[in-house]
Amino acid sequence: MSQLDRRTLLKAGSALAAVGLTGCSDSKPANAGPEGLMVAAPDWNGFRRGLNGKLYRPGETGYDAAHQIFNPRFDSIRPAGVVRISTVDDVRESILFARKNKLVCVPKGGGHSYVGASTVSNGLVVDVGAARSISYADNVVTVGAGAKLYDVHAFLDKYGRSLPTGTCPTVGIAGLALGGGMGVHTRSYGLTCDRVLSMQVVTADGVFRTVSPTQEPELFWALRGGGGGNLGIVTSFRLATIGAGKLGFFRLSWPEAKAAAVLRGWQRFAHDAPATAWANLHIDAQSNGTVSVHAVGVSTTGSAAAAAAQLESFVGSKATGRSITVKTHLEAVKYLGGGTTSPRTGFLAGSDVLRGPMDAATINGLIGAVKAAARAKVVGSAILDPLGGQAAKQPAGGAAWPWRSALGVIQWYSGLAPHPSSTALRAAQNFLTSGHHAVAKASAGGYVNYVEAGRSVNSYYGGSLTRLRAAKKKYDPTNFFHTSYTFS
Repeated sequence: MSQLDRRTLLKAGSALAAVGLTGCSDSKPANAGPEGLMVAAPDWNGFRRGLNGKLYRPGETGYDAAHQIFNPRFDSIRPAGVVRISTVDDVRESILFARKNKLVCVPKGGGHSYVGASTVSNGLVVDVGAARSISYADNVVTVGAGAKLYDVHAFLDKYGRSLPTGTCPTVGIAGLALGGGMGVHTRSYGLTCDRVLSMQVVTADGVFRTVSPTQEPELFWALRGGGGGNLGIVTSFRLATIGAGKLGFFRLSWPEAKAAAVLRGWQRFAHDAPATAWANLHIDAQSNGTVSVHAVGVSTTGSAAAAAAQLESFVGSKATGRSITVKTHLEAVKYLGGGTTSPRTGFLAGSDVLRGPMDAATINGLIGAVKAAARAKVVGSAILDPLGGQAAKQPAGGAAWPWRSALGVIQWYSGLAPHPSSTALRAAQNFLTSGHHAVAKASAGGYVNYVEAGRSVNSYYGGSLTRLRAAKKKYDPTNFFHTSYTFS
């Protein structure tokens, strides 16, 4: 599997790091107040003594590794401090220290945020990676916020259980679940956030709270799909598991000349296929200036033949490349994730949520945007993931995730060198921008786990925004968690 496939294949929720959206930088000095007035310098040594975990400061051994996130493009961002927590008490102490010293406070788990949201210049990073304990009883799994997806699946496999999640093995459970969480089981079992039964969270006032449909129900609603880091730092989750049965897989490919027909057929599949069937579609720019087209699909019935045939019938032609396999739960996890871990990778990405089927002009525009990237030698892909099925239904207790009626999500992805030149970065951004423009008529907004710089916050929250702002006013009235990506 290629690096691009490994990163994008069904990468539903690798987006926001740990508790995700608290990652904008603050250009003021670390000891500047809200009006730029100087206050007493933070007592870092006193803070360190009060922690059970470790504090890393610039120039200290371990700092360079501690402040890195998944995308090397953000290595130049230098936090004033990074706390690797040992206990959840460290989360509370970090929030209180940041409040006292007027520091921007950023949670970090998997560190996969598209905009580098789990690091911050001159602020405080709270790395919850050590909170990775996992336990299971009576079809419910309790997971620390620092647990990574492969570890969760490997643990549950011992019990014959699973969760509907994304696929990138090093994505943190918290960032995925708090922003929604799409993957191969989305149509059959809903989003990751839909499986959350309760959470432990430390809010901006430093208070530990248990949230559920009956305890702090408004905060529970907001944390299920409203994006992380807006309202607090979640330290653990309880989630209802699903059975870990065998999955049927298919992979179909067509020549570039069939791209428009394949897109039309995929849209019918996303709308009409049974909830047991799922398929995402890749339109990829090739280095020789051409476009490749392939679909990767899954059937939860254990056989993918019928689902593959249905997609081919909607396309109107047989695939020129075709394979059908059956995989166990853990085989599927490793296949979809490209293994059990993932190396740091440079990229630029964004999204559009499809409110419904694209018309012919929009389809041609999408293909044209990828084709232009191929001609410009830009590594670019449009990856379309379907919604519908169980994901169209509100879970018990409700959830802030706003796109229940949408057809699917387009991820615009451009692979980059670890530290790209300004020219390469500009070319990648041009690809994303042209993609957005191409599908603007069909777009309802963006997926918050694929957050990108320069886009309106409103576009990620849709009809949930007003209610989310009310929750923000209640649980973070001073706007302690504030970034360019935070509703307020």
